[in-house]
Amino acid sequence: MTPTDTPPAGDPTGPSAFASARARLFAEPGPGGAERRTALSALADDWLSGLYEASGAPAGTALVAVGGYGRGELSPRSDLDVLLLHHGTLDPALPERIWYPVWDGGAALDHSVRTLAEARRVAAEDLKAQLGLLDARHLAGDPELTAGLRSAVLADWRAAAPRRLPELHRLCLERAERHGELSFLLEPDLKEARGGLRDVTALGAIAASWLADAPRDGLDAAAARLADVRDALHLATGRATERLSLHDQDQVAERLGVLDADTLLRQVYEAARTIAYAGDVTWRAVERVIAARVGRVRRVGRLAFPFTGAGRGTGAVARGAVERRPLAEGVVEQDGEAVLAQGARPAQDPVLPLRAAAAAAQAGIPIGYATVRRLAAESRPLPVPWPDEAREQLVTLFGAGESCLPVWEALEAEGLVSRLLPDWERVRCRPQRNAVHRWTVDRHLVETAVRAAAMTRRVARPDLLLVAALLHDLGKGWPGDHSEAGEVIVRDAAARMGFDKADTETLALLARHHLTLIDTATRRDPDDPATIDLMTKVVGTLPHLELLHALTEADATATGPTAWSSWRASLVDRLVDRVAGRLAGGDPDPGSDPGAVPTVEQERLAVEAARTGEPALALLAQPQQAPFAAEPMGAELILAIPDRPALLSTAAGVLALHRLTVRSAALRLLDPIGAGQVLLIRWKVAAAYGELPEADRLRADLRRALDGSLDVARKLAERDAAAPRRRGISTPPPVVAVAPGGSSSATVLEVRAHDAPGLLHRIGRALDAAGVVVRTAHVSTLGAEAVDAFYLTGPDRRPLTSERAGEVAAQVREALGG
Repeated sequence: MTPTDTPPAGDPTGPSAFASARARLFAEPGPGGAERRTALSALADDWLSGLYEASGAPAGTALVAVGGYGRGELSPRSDLDVLLLHHGTLDPALPERIWYPVWDGGAALDHSVRTLAEARRVAAEDLKAQLGLLDARHLAGDPELTAGLRSAVLADWRAAAPRRLPELHRLCLERAERHGELSFLLEPDLKEARGGLRDVTALGAIAASWLADAPRDGLDAAAARLADVRDALHLATGRATERLSLHDQDQVAERLGVLDADTLLRQVYEAARTIAYAGDVTWRAVERVIAARVGRVRRVGRLAFPFTGAGRGTGAVARGAVERRPLAEGVVEQDGEAVLAQGARPAQDPVLPLRAAAAAAQAGIPIGYATVRRLAAESRPLPVPWPDEAREQLVTLFGAGESCLPVWEALEAEGLVSRLLPDWERVRCRPQRNAVHRWTVDRHLVETAVRAAAMTRRVARPDLLLVAALLHDLGKGWPGDHSEAGEVIVRDAAARMGFDKADTETLALLARHHLTLIDTATRRDPDDPATIDLMTKVVGTLPHLELLHALTEADATATGPTAWSSWRASLVDRLVDRVAGRLAGGDPDPGSDPGAVPTVEQERLAVEAARTGEPALALLAQPQQAPFAAEPMGAELILAIPDRPALLSTAAGVLALHRLTVRSAALRLLDPIGAGQVLLIRWKVAAAYGELPEADRLRADLRRALDGSLDVARKLAERDAAAPRRRGISTPPPVVAVAPGGSSSATVLEVRAHDAPGLLHRIGRALDAAGVVVRTAHVSTLGAEAVDAFYLTGPDRRPLTSERAGEVAAQVREALGG
């Protein structure tokens, strides 16, 4: 039969045969999904096999299905990808006798004619061709020829995997850059976007390499769900489209028996997240295998491979023997991931999931897949209200900024987020049908927290800012005004988290009014006294205004590029300035603290220090929240020392040497027996690893530091030099500023910085070098952020001049590297 011959009516190999059979399959009631895709592939198999037999193909040839058709995954409008394989010379007319009836029948055909050697050569040069051949399936002709092709292609792929897989990953990254993330797009490309069907194919190719395999839980179901949606899309539109457009979503939802388009999108997003997360885990596993083989790697995107390529975060990384470096209590870094320490007991330590997540984010590394799985399976729910450490670790996690994203995704993939925050489930994967919004509701909340992390130097309570950012839109999971609903939900969530009444009300206020500032600034005259009165009544205090201002900007910039502009920013700034001016003045002097009365224990230690001239201290372990005894040990440390220069820096340095993390500190001077002033410092500390040091050991080291036999600065420098260098995260630079009008009797120096071992020691040394007197101090560590206030005077016990205060601030800033 020549290409121009017309097959007789009813001929099963005729041009209309496949089209008619396919139309009957789609019209018949019965199962859809994978069963229908398999049935459609079988119809195509029969038709093409018949065309091959009718063509008079000689021995030594074979017709082979490749790509998605090779996997038996034909969608209604999918191409038929076939290869005519042969030995030696082939009659040029033979392929046309097979292809023309396909074209005449209107089926989309992707075809090639090659020998085995040619197929292998093309695969070696063209990665996409090689991926298609990995799924080669015999249709007709010589089965040994097809078997030889499969064996050769798989052997070539496995031999070249250390070179080809990095190329495949780069293609995946480039594709994601072009098409975006399927989990967040209102009109997603089901095939090409990150988390789409192309990524499923890539995971299959990785498995075929034998270097790694994807986590299987939920992956097949997620891939099948996207394929079902694509089938319905093809049938609804009558086109071979992969983009789920807004105007097609209702029809697709109806075909699938889904409630509405929003429910459809949520199902698509959930499937895409499963696939994307499986991809992240699998590519990291591939990276580890390849890195172990080559020893030296280059970073691409989030992962590392042995080649130089473009991608976010590119930089050299050295790999050696596997090491386990401590990150936090129960958490270590191993091979570039945060994993559980050998002695970790998730069942006895409910804070461990948050601690591991915070440690990973702060170190700028992912959390291990097996670690998250174990935490999800073994860890117990947090008690209500949360212990203080849980709240601090949540703040530390989001204080890491962008590096918290993959960590949060891992927690969410294993169900840990909904366990921590039950209200999260109502906003998870919830689309926002507004052109201004770029993200789903849940991802918008996380993105807002990420942007708020860059603004922590602007507020005195960075912990409240980060938590408000994470929770402010939870009301979108409920009917009615989401700000009003959010106020109720956030108040309840904050109480569960263990915030006190005042902080809970602050968080509720921020949720209720997170849109008020920008709405007022853009719709009313910022200079109108009535406008200023309105906002003054809303915020009530300067700290509330400060928090609302930062939250407003973080919320808007996390919404999308059109939600924030220089014009809007200027209007908001102008209104904030006016309201701040109205609220300024009349604040009490926090440095004088006239109502503070030393406790009996503090008086006893102060008297002992004054009489002996030696440091006196009490180390009081804070009771554990039974039965969870595995949490890091915390303690209250009361220290009294006869006043002398450099006391604050020396004491802070000794604590740092003992790996005690300062959570808060309050410093003041007393004269308990009229024999000279005693510096009294009340610390709240936590052991970074293991148990608290003995009080006698602390006292002995303090004595040695004070008499000069222990060089604290040198010891800390030696320890820092010996510590392994980690990539870590980028943080906003420290802010050191003089608070105007902060105190009538002292100059208030505010320091806001990312917490680090020895931070208070460095600040104290800088103040010592500046020759100022620290009269009182209030030190707080909120998550991973230090917010400190130092009340300074000159040697004459008078406040510093403005010029001198500026010089001191500059010295402290320089000491912190700002």
